[in-house]
Amino acid sequence: MPELLLFSNSTNHGRGYLDHAWEEVEAFLDGRDRVAFVPFAGGDHGAYTARVAAAFAARGIAVTGVPADAGAAGVLDGAQAVFVGGGNTFRLVDTLQRTGLMDALRERVAAGLPYMGASAGTNITAPTLRTTNDMPIVEPASFAALGFLPFQINPHYLDADPASTHNGETRETRLREFLEANDVDVLGLREGTHLRVRGGGAEVERAVVGGTAVQPGAPGPAIVFRRGTEPFEVSGEVTDLFARTPRFDHPA
Repeated sequence: MPELLLFSNSTNHGRGYLDHAWEEVEAFLDGRDRVAFVPFAGGDHGAYTARVAAAFAARGIAVTGVPADAGAAGVLDGAQAVFVGGGNTFRLVDTLQRTGLMDALRERVAAGLPYMGASAGTNITAPTLRTTNDMPIVEPASFAALGFLPFQINPHYLDADPASTHNGETRETRLREFLEANDVDVLGLREGTHLRVRGGGAEVERAVVGGTAVQPGAPGPAIVFRRGTEPFEVSGEVTDLFARTPRFDHPA
């Protein structure tokens, strides 16, 4: 049964890597101390892995970096959990597809390997990468992602400043545009927040939004965009999001 811990971001302003999240990470790992780290969303995989390994080592957890080659899936064999870091979602999906790790992750996580993600690593647990904020710096074979969730996620969700004189597009504008072409819920996770899920699909047991949004004036940890309704705030239990069937490429 899938176990997911999905963060909007890995670093809050003025704090160290995952400093806002260690309580949730340690509770999620529950004594597991061998983690495979997927650095594909970043540019320098070695430096990225070293940074993450140092943060986890300070808490007695060993991290092994996953290479971007045919041996990628093999690293999962000795791991008790996998963590997919943030960066560029297009680059992450492209590398996962090219190495075959996308399919391997689906299989291992469905079989019970605990999955943690941050930012891009959270994005790819949705059916597609269509609601990422990132620039398409590379072109993956498809937009298809892991599909652990039946809805989309928009990490780093940012509320518009009502006092701003900026008249351009807001995050809300872009997500409403997504709903014009797709009948699929989008969970906007604000900075500092997370989603924890046990199970998946029809077998989901519980899904909970937690954490504290760091954006000044934010009304709560997360917001849901759904076709035909105004966006609505959510906190705590959100298991009902799994009851809806996504319909992509379904114009309003």
